[in-house]
Amino acid sequence: MFLLLGFSDLSLAAQTSLFVFFLLSYLLSVIGNSLIMLAVTFSPRLRSPMYFFLKILSFSELLLISSTVPKALHSFFWVGRTISFIGCATQFSIFIAAAACECYVLTTMAYDRYMAICQPLRYTSVMTVSYCYQVTFCISAIAIVNAIIESFLIFRLPYCRSHLISHFFCDIPPMMSIACANTFIVEVYQFAISAASTVLPSILIFCSYIKILTSIFLLRSAESRHKAFVTCGSHLVSVIIFFGSAMFVHLRLDNPFSPYEDRMLALSYCVIIPTINPLIYSLKNNEMKETIKKLNLKIIDLY
Repeated sequence: MFLLLGFSDLSLAAQTSLFVFFLLSYLLSVIGNSLIMLAVTFSPRLRSPMYFFLKILSFSELLLISSTVPKALHSFFWVGRTISFIGCATQFSIFIAAAACECYVLTTMAYDRYMAICQPLRYTSVMTVSYCYQVTFCISAIAIVNAIIESFLIFRLPYCRSHLISHFFCDIPPMMSIACANTFIVEVYQFAISAASTVLPSILIFCSYIKILTSIFLLRSAESRHKAFVTCGSHLVSVIIFFGSAMFVHLRLDNPFSPYEDRMLALSYCVIIPTINPLIYSLKNNEMKETIKKLNLKIIDLY
């Protein structure tokens, strides 16, 4: 058994505020991402590859936040702070798979925008339905294999030093900090995998957006430029927050951050991103807004 300390070192007022924040964020994330998935699934207007990958992104975010926040909410109460070895390993595996999937989906969405804006004549021939399903299968397979390998390396370590995890979920840095064995090989592998999942996609996204922005400025229509900026801007905001915080936490061989700083950084990609992404992708997208409004009216009519 492990004991998730969560935010027990903070004052009661701070813990109460965080509990409310976690609860509201989780509810908003579940509602927002579920609405996006339903809208894309049942609306004929949202059948483009961009919305297909947005649905996959929403699903991965639901997995990400559902693997961490419910147990974090439970850990605010003393009786809910314990987590079994199997439970910790399961939570860790789902979290790693969902996070890796989100990295690759965000990269694929950047490629989709690159093809749509920079090579519009080839877009329909390249971004076919079969291609989207093939990419999704590859992303899922890589994410699952990565999660299995990382889970094996982390949970084969002996944990005889302490059973106290200074975090609100079973993440890599706090797990390695309580292992009573040499973790250098695990740290090197984790660094390499994190670099492959964050740095390489970030470079690809950055290169894509250089070409995208160049093409946008060459568009003659002001309306077309505005639409392209809105579509790409929402995606870029998600990329910066998610990849930035993930790199800070996982791309290091030593441990320069305190447990408190690790928890605050983890909040950004575990809680904040899955909560604000539905807003980012729907508020400035007229097609998505109209579809969600119609979907909400249908749900209300059912009741």
